[in-house]
Amino acid sequence: MDTAKRSIPGAQSVARAAQLLRLVTSAGDEGMPVAELARRADLTRPTTHRLLTALRHEGLVDQDERTGRWMPGPELYLMGTVAASRYDITAIARDIVRSLAVRTEESAFLSVRRGDETVCLLREEGSFPIRSFVLSEGVRFPLGVASAGLAILAFLPPHDVDAYFERHPSLSDDWGVAHGEQRLRTRLRDTQERGYAVNPGLIVEGSYGLGAAVFTREGHPQWALSLTGVQFRFGPDRLPELGRTLLAHAHQLTTRIAASR
Repeated sequence: MDTAKRSIPGAQSVARAAQLLRLVTSAGDEGMPVAELARRADLTRPTTHRLLTALRHEGLVDQDERTGRWMPGPELYLMGTVAASRYDITAIARDIVRSLAVRTEESAFLSVRRGDETVCLLREEGSFPIRSFVLSEGVRFPLGVASAGLAILAFLPPHDVDAYFERHPSLSDDWGVAHGEQRLRTRLRDTQERGYAVNPGLIVEGSYGLGAAVFTREGHPQWALSLTGVQFRFGPDRLPELGRTLLAHAHQLTTRIAASR
């Protein structure tokens, strides 16, 4: 436990509850059983159940009486609608994500950086009949794992990248040897040179992803547009064209964000 959590009364309970909220929301409409929540949060099952019961009392989570799975509660929706006015860009990004899917015929996504993760906000299906289902609304990945997070991490200041690796020494244990620091740093350099990130089936074999960062008015990489599809659709003959299209849409969204804020 870090110094801040030791010194602030109640901080540990708040952090644990927040972690459970993130896990519950990441499961989407299907929800997640208490045993899985306890395992992922590294908590005992009684502690997990106690925290979930308290969150349910406040309306922040709900439980399916039939399956016992936990899912987001109504208060989260109400809070989200208020926060959206400050943080949500989906309204101004939706047509750009749709255009990206139409132009490429692949599934297109908008993700946002939240701390050391990316969260998918929008998904637009492409017209190509064979699709990849690695990503959907609410799904979270650590920075540097999916193509969206790789694109964002590549354009953070070097000291922020160094700090990220210090905080997450076990990426390769959790996501495979391809996500070790040295191999990730190589992909970060490649991303900087190309302008967009490539994930060659490192999460799900045969499922490729491309990601391009979207910047705030101040030039910080806060969002990313990405494409996913099956491997043969991302071959060397087509990859540069997909990359150019992706970068053009990311630039369009960056420009629109700067003009709207």
